[in-house]
Amino acid sequence: MIVPGRNGSAQADPGISSDAERNVRVMESDGDPITDFTGASTPYIDYQSIDVLLSLQRPRSDAPAELTFYVMGQVKELLFKLIYEELERTRALLDGDSVAEAAVNLRRLRRVVELLNGTWNVLSTLTPNEFNGFRDVLGSASGIQSYMYRMVEYALGNKVAALALPHRQVPHVHAQVQRALHEPSVYDAALRLLARHETPLPPSVLDRDFSQPYEPNGAVERAWAEVYRGKAATDPLPQLAEALMDVAEGFSRWRSLHLLTVERIIGFKPGTGGTEGAGWLRRVAEHRFFPELWTSRGLL
Repeated sequence: MIVPGRNGSAQADPGISSDAERNVRVMESDGDPITDFTGASTPYIDYQSIDVLLSLQRPRSDAPAELTFYVMGQVKELLFKLIYEELERTRALLDGDSVAEAAVNLRRLRRVVELLNGTWNVLSTLTPNEFNGFRDVLGSASGIQSYMYRMVEYALGNKVAALALPHRQVPHVHAQVQRALHEPSVYDAALRLLARHETPLPPSVLDRDFSQPYEPNGAVERAWAEVYRGKAATDPLPQLAEALMDVAEGFSRWRSLHLLTVERIIGFKPGTGGTEGAGWLRRVAEHRFFPELWTSRGLL
């Protein structure tokens, strides 16, 4: 059977296989892979949209190193999308009091962040001359304009409204970014859960304008300290606290690696997006997501 392709072309019908069907295929083929498909495609190409994905790399120079920079940028964007969706799911789990499941989700998310951090290991292999070979074609394009990354920052709680402004002229993007800006972060959801299950927290923490930057609070710091002090490490709330810290630490590593990579490749030149470059990134690297989880250690 042939089904319509994304652009009207014929696709191989991937079907829906069961374990029983797969066992029959293995017996019929003596365990060799399937190589005969109807249509003008394969189920894997169609499932992953591989032909579309691999058509999206469009470097603007002849510099060989630009493809590395370009592909790593697209990999980061895909991972930002995955991270944002996982953060949204984690927030919903916290709102539903599914503490253990939320912690499991956050631990998987930390692995995704580690993969994201690995992109800097690749980009740091670019020499200054290689990067300068295509840097000018970027114009004013900069990762600071990544709307998926901005949504990730907002979902984590770093609400800087001014950094949503670049997307005002792209309506469908602007709407997504604004929604992320105004929604509670995953940390807000964790604090509401903490207030429901442990220590009442001030209204200024729980009932606030979520589009505004979060201000650390001493009551929250003490509440997290009590979670660590009063429960076994295997209990759901300490597990959640450590899973949140895993993600926060992972993103701190991301920012530090970004700074180091920029310093290694361009030194202290201004960034393409209008910032001073390394100086801007150094200030950003000092920020910590979920601040009271860090400072509560001093109370233990």
